[in-house]
Amino acid sequence: MTAWMQPLPAWMQTAMLLTASNVFMTFAWYGHLKNMQSQAWFVAAVASWGIALFEYLLQVPANRIGATELNLAQLKIMQEVITLLVFVPFAVLYMKQPVKLDYLWAALCMLGAVYFIFRN
Repeated sequence: MTAWMQPLPAWMQTAMLLTASNVFMTFAWYGHLKNMQSQAWFVAAVASWGIALFEYLLQVPANRIGATELNLAQLKIMQEVITLLVFVPFAVLYMKQPVKLDYLWAALCMLGAVYFIFRN
């Protein structure tokens, strides 16, 4: 891991790496819907795999670091919360989708999950 991240707590290192990983993941999974509509599906798949490589180069170390202090359920909930935090701005700002009340309900469910999974 890079030297500047070493003094940060493991959960923070994990969150930062998972956030960056999710940006790549979101573009790999959905970016082709905006940019590659005229391409064959397999061209979009190969491009997505190329982007997903960077996702995994961040996600694997993130989970290894996180597993030093968090259990598997906590890692999964952290991942899902970060996914929602990355996906909503992507959908609204990049894909030009309307803001939906569904995002609020999903966020409230995630807050409940965070509360119950991280309480001691």
